[in-house]
Amino acid sequence: MTTTAPIAHGHWSSRLTFLLATIGLSVGLGNVWRFPWLAGENGGGAFVLIYLGCVAFVALPIIMAELVIGRRGGMTPAASFLKLARAEGASPAWRWGGIVAIAAAFLISSFYGVIGGWTLAYSWFAASGQMDGLTTTSAGALFDGLLASPAKLSFWMALFLLANILVVVRGVESGVEKATSVLMPILFALLAFLCVYALVVGDAQRGMAFLFQPDWSKVSAQTFVRALGQAFFSVSVGMAAMILYGAYLPKTVQIAPTAALVAGADTLVAILAGIAIFPFVFAQGLAPASGPGLVFIILPVALQGLAAPSLIAFVFFILLAIAALTSMVALFELMAALGEEQGWPRGRTVWLTGGAMAGLGLLTVFSFNSLSDVHPLGFVPAFAKATFFDLIDWFTSNLGLTIGALTSALFAGWVMKPASTASELGVPEQHPGYRLWAVLIRWPVPITIIILIAAALLGLGETVG
Repeated sequence: MTTTAPIAHGHWSSRLTFLLATIGLSVGLGNVWRFPWLAGENGGGAFVLIYLGCVAFVALPIIMAELVIGRRGGMTPAASFLKLARAEGASPAWRWGGIVAIAAAFLISSFYGVIGGWTLAYSWFAASGQMDGLTTTSAGALFDGLLASPAKLSFWMALFLLANILVVVRGVESGVEKATSVLMPILFALLAFLCVYALVVGDAQRGMAFLFQPDWSKVSAQTFVRALGQAFFSVSVGMAAMILYGAYLPKTVQIAPTAALVAGADTLVAILAGIAIFPFVFAQGLAPASGPGLVFIILPVALQGLAAPSLIAFVFFILLAIAALTSMVALFELMAALGEEQGWPRGRTVWLTGGAMAGLGLLTVFSFNSLSDVHPLGFVPAFAKATFFDLIDWFTSNLGLTIGALTSALFAGWVMKPASTASELGVPEQHPGYRLWAVLIRWPVPITIIILIAAALLGLGETVG
């Protein structure tokens, strides 16, 4: 049973450290790996514009709602929902929204750890010269060789999880805060360097035209669904970690401008990632619409023939590894806080969490090799070819995150009294900004999320796997 007893957690030492940690939570593989290839497959600039709208009018209000719930509750997500529901005279069943979000976060962490391992593996490939002289064929073979080996995938996953454990086991101030305070500036510096390098030596004109010139002929209903789903995945709403980070937030920090900075920085990184990638791709005459393989297959080939391709590849994949680490740390911290809530020592919780993530992560590892022909829901036409990884990815991204976000929106908009949310946001109820947020979080945001869930369930003609 979820307890309502206060948990002994730390707090961010300053607004800056909170910003760096929360931006680190939001900025991850969704920005540097997922955003570029989604833009590549959905018409470039048109997708970017739709994505920006989704972030501004859907994701940002939810970030604010989750921070409000987290800081006012002061506990882990499910416990905060329960505490606030009782305070507002609402049903305790609202805590299930937090439970679903926590479950989604844990499931995401299981495959996120595997993909995080890919970034470390590719950093090693670049450093050891294995990416010199790659062609599309040999780059594909390198990636396929990694995926075909359960031992290699498991090793790199374990190394990535160990890095997270060593950070989170030290606590909020000494671990998470210090790590993100160092890693986030490094990430931005590396990304800025790659953007400048790409614009100088790559095909900047075609790359920028592709990224920023809208091609509305390629826009379909699926484009809007993908843009909204990417906004959710990218800014990390609906997976409970934002609520937890809000619980660590001092009352002196204003939520609205802070949330806007987080959403803005997250969006900036996604766009900069596109600037850092597409000029290289076009310079070598390669296809920007290359799906998930854009970063791991097409980009290494695009760097060939340029000055110091292995060094640039190493910088890029270290950047990707840092982005993955700062996001994964938040998921570990969520589990650590849950353990503390139950009176468990942080060290024990963190190590057990790592072991559980590794165990569940093996389903993703084997989905690329030994179990690639196993389709658990093969009797369902839409999932006929879906592996364990495909199913975990689909259910968490399309249902887990969206249900978690929908719960936060409905709870903040309809369950919490305006006096409560306005007080937490630090403005009067009559403030124009508050009134706009209240309208968005009550009507357009929930309706949009419901449409997203319906679109995922209906499939819009797509199959999974």
